[in-house]
Amino acid sequence: MLVGERMTKRPITVSEETSLPEALELMRKEKIRRLPVLDKHGKLVGIVTELDLLRASPSPATTLSIYEIPYLISKVKMRDIMTRQVITVTEDTPIEEAARIMADRKIGGLPVMRDDKLVGIITETDIFKLMLELFGARQKGIRITLSVPDEKGVLARVTGKIAEIGGNIISLGTAMGEDPSTSLLILRVADVSEEALVDAMKSLGGVQVVHSRTCDLPACDI
Repeated sequence: MLVGERMTKRPITVSEETSLPEALELMRKEKIRRLPVLDKHGKLVGIVTELDLLRASPSPATTLSIYEIPYLISKVKMRDIMTRQVITVTEDTPIEEAARIMADRKIGGLPVMRDDKLVGIITETDIFKLMLELFGARQKGIRITLSVPDEKGVLARVTGKIAEIGGNIISLGTAMGEDPSTSLLILRVADVSEEALVDAMKSLGGVQVVHSRTCDLPACDI
């Protein structure tokens, strides 16, 4: 899956001349936490976050009068507080690469570029929504976590056994095990009972059932 398939197209933007109060009001109205900044030619020149705007606002402990504050903050423009070295991705960037960049750089969103034109934005919220889909979190079924040896053919044995007992795999994810010799498989399986699924997995050599749970929404994932 690529960024272009999950990004928000035509993102809301501001100009370098947008004032701090205007940007804050726009964020609150649109329920967003970051705004790409464009110059007068429509070129991406920066990005501001809600935290940037709040940091640039006067502290509650300020000695300024209530008459001075609105005047002074109206003079603060996006060009004064925006981050100029913007980290971006393209539409054909794999979604997991965008997630890695956000995690490594500790940022919550990435503008998406096509050549030198801003065409979208991908955020941590988009990644979280995708995770819900990948793990089948909104579907009923048996959620089971298995510890399996890191060797060829183990995934085929697990999925083959589930098919043998009549189970339907809704989702399947993998994660690192406790050591390099094992991996975790996280599956959501429908059309089979929890007891039958657990017994079937225990019958496979080298496979350990770490956890299982019947998921009848909405209570399952609370």
